[in-house]
Amino acid sequence: MSLARARQAARAAGFVGITGALIPVYVTRDRLASAATRDAVRDRWLARWAGALLRLFAVRVELLEPLPPRPEGAARRGRLVVCNHRSAIDVVVLLGTLGGRMVSRADLSGWPVVGAAARSVGTVFVDRSDAGSGASAIREVRGLLRAGQTVIVFPEGTTFAGDEVRPFQAGAFLSAVSSDAEILPVGLAYEAGSDAAYVNETFPAHLARLAAAPRPTRVRVAIGPPIPTRVDGAKGARAAALAEQAHAAVEREVARARRSFEA
Repeated sequence: MSLARARQAARAAGFVGITGALIPVYVTRDRLASAATRDAVRDRWLARWAGALLRLFAVRVELLEPLPPRPEGAARRGRLVVCNHRSAIDVVVLLGTLGGRMVSRADLSGWPVVGAAARSVGTVFVDRSDAGSGASAIREVRGLLRAGQTVIVFPEGTTFAGDEVRPFQAGAFLSAVSSDAEILPVGLAYEAGSDAAYVNETFPAHLARLAAAPRPTRVRVAIGPPIPTRVDGAKGARAAALAEQAHAAVEREVARARRSFEA
């Protein structure tokens, strides 16, 4: 067996082992937790799971600045995190850094191990080809944001190569304007030549290359200032305007993350 195949096999086994071991622990603690502590329990589990997987895949996350604080208590508002999507490991990077819940493609729910883990932490699943699924996801995200939750979404809709940020879909922003949530723009940049970054390949090929990566990789995370959603106008127009504003903000953060590698 080649070294690349050996790394793939070891990391696949490690992913299954880590995720399979932590799911029942988390589910048990979630059931025993009070309503007031349940979110903190989930985020601690996510941080532990993400940290283990990032070490397994030799991915080092480097924040350019600390996460902005949020008001607590009655003043706590929901937070919609919007980010560019450049790797399968992005989900692990963001959940480990920010906590909260992820909006994900619907078919992931049925994947072995991954699907069980995603369902257990309250992932919002959406089939982007189904208008009914999209409307249901918008309502679910709106409810989470109104409850003061953090929700992470990739508004480009899928993974792309390079630093160009593609147009944002407006669905999640409809949820934000209906809940008075803040929008937090985040930009990710992987170091040049990283095997963790997507490069115009099939998703299985991307996963295989990520798992076989022979050297560690770094990803820089740039977090911009929160964008308020209290703007005038009809809901649809406000969502479209916020999508454009957030797109520009994520572009700036991606560029800042990329420049940090060149400094």
